[in-house]
Amino acid sequence: MARGCDANSYTSSRAQLGGGASRERILSPPVRRCVRKAMWRGSACAGFLALAVGCVFLLEPELPGSALRSLWSSLRLGPVSPGPLSPEGRLAAAWDALIVQPARRWRRVAVGVNACVDVVISGVKLLQALGLSPRSGRDHAVLHSRSDLEEAFVYFMGKGAAAERFFSDKETFHDIAQTASEFPGAQHYVGGNAALIGQRFAANTDLKVLLCGPIGPKLHELLDDNVFVPPESLQEVDEFHLILEYLAGEEWGPFKAPHANRFIFSHDLSNGAMNMLEVFVSSLEEFQPDLVVLSGLHMMEGQSKELQRKRLLEVVTSISDIPTGIPIHLELASMTNRELMSSIVHQQVFPAVTSLGLNEQELLFLSQSASGPHASLSSWDGIPDVGMVSDILFWILKEHGRSKSRSSDLTRIHFHTLVYHILATVDGHWANQLAAVAAGARVAGTQACATETIDASRVSLRAPQEFMTSHSEPGSKIVLNPNKPVVEWHREGVTFHFTPVLVCKDPIRTVGLGDAISAEGLFYSEAHPH
Repeated sequence: MARGCDANSYTSSRAQLGGGASRERILSPPVRRCVRKAMWRGSACAGFLALAVGCVFLLEPELPGSALRSLWSSLRLGPVSPGPLSPEGRLAAAWDALIVQPARRWRRVAVGVNACVDVVISGVKLLQALGLSPRSGRDHAVLHSRSDLEEAFVYFMGKGAAAERFFSDKETFHDIAQTASEFPGAQHYVGGNAALIGQRFAANTDLKVLLCGPIGPKLHELLDDNVFVPPESLQEVDEFHLILEYLAGEEWGPFKAPHANRFIFSHDLSNGAMNMLEVFVSSLEEFQPDLVVLSGLHMMEGQSKELQRKRLLEVVTSISDIPTGIPIHLELASMTNRELMSSIVHQQVFPAVTSLGLNEQELLFLSQSASGPHASLSSWDGIPDVGMVSDILFWILKEHGRSKSRSSDLTRIHFHTLVYHILATVDGHWANQLAAVAAGARVAGTQACATETIDASRVSLRAPQEFMTSHSEPGSKIVLNPNKPVVEWHREGVTFHFTPVLVCKDPIRTVGLGDAISAEGLFYSEAHPH
């Protein structure tokens, strides 16, 4: 009959530990049998594990940590989850040590001007419910029909790429939107770059946040209590955007998504005309912000060329009315109209802003539209090449940023793609950028996985292990080190900070990651007054 956890077992183990010449303290076989018995009989129950541990501490109160670790290793029931010793765990710990508050922090942030309600739903399930089936994937600059929607969705799903398009037919869009809103599992969230950035800032209770945009009753209900909305921004009806999400590896017909992502479309005339721009600028005098964030220029793609040209000039005029010395961050988003993008670059918008936020598609499209470096690329081939991205960022700041010979305010670009981020700044204008780029990358992992902190078992390090810092000139070769996750290099008065992203393996939600990244990077940034 097997012995239990009795006094004889205790005496036997104490004698072994205390009486011999050997000073190595190990568990006696009876105690080991006692612990194993408690654990294996109820391996599915946490209570038995607690009983086993209690046995150890009751019978062996003086056991050293090494013996306890040895015992745990011998009784381990499953594989070890990635922890502090994994590359992901080491990288996350290194970020936490690097992310510090700037010496001079923002107190009041004003954000405008696109805002809406996002209806988030499975893209494949919605299109199936609409009676559509996958055919040939094809991009459409503007969606005119359900067929255009199906073709554009599978085109970007097959690439695992995010995109946003305008749906021109009002009645058809409203029919689709109604089906989506009533579909089982459909969720309603704060949407629009400005509103999402405002929400992220509002999570910091010591910040005062002003949000201007077309804000209807549902959106107002969803906003954080810390977000102040001017009465002039309120309207009776919400603007809805449909967010069609797909999972990594999800299949529909011959199409398979290499990454989890989303396809966004809307028939949004208020945001498309940037109707709240003047309300936004007029609110700044009373609010007195020390940082302004502007977004929504991409929404003008649904307007006529004449209206685009006219509105863009009005945007520049409005920006120029913002008091000198207040940094202005412009958040870009998915676009297809090269003429509009070229106008944004050249018609005084870039020189009027201090900072830019954009992803890999927007960066390449910008370079193609303005004849920049690597413009001959039709699209990125998998992970965007770090050296090529660096070349384009350098070109933007050199050609359109601040210099001795150019009256431009642009001194900072925050670039983000799935597996890494880069912050490029003109020297002498920004501080704490090492912490800022790390904070932006960290929030990408926590928000996608819906966790408060990085869970090393739920993320993976997918950034290139080594890369060149440039392809248009002799660059340096960088080898990634998880213990030192932020890499810095310099090029003719521009400083680059690079960090990998810990990519969520099973993301809960992909919408708004870019906005959260930009907001977090700005929160930890410090602008030098000039």
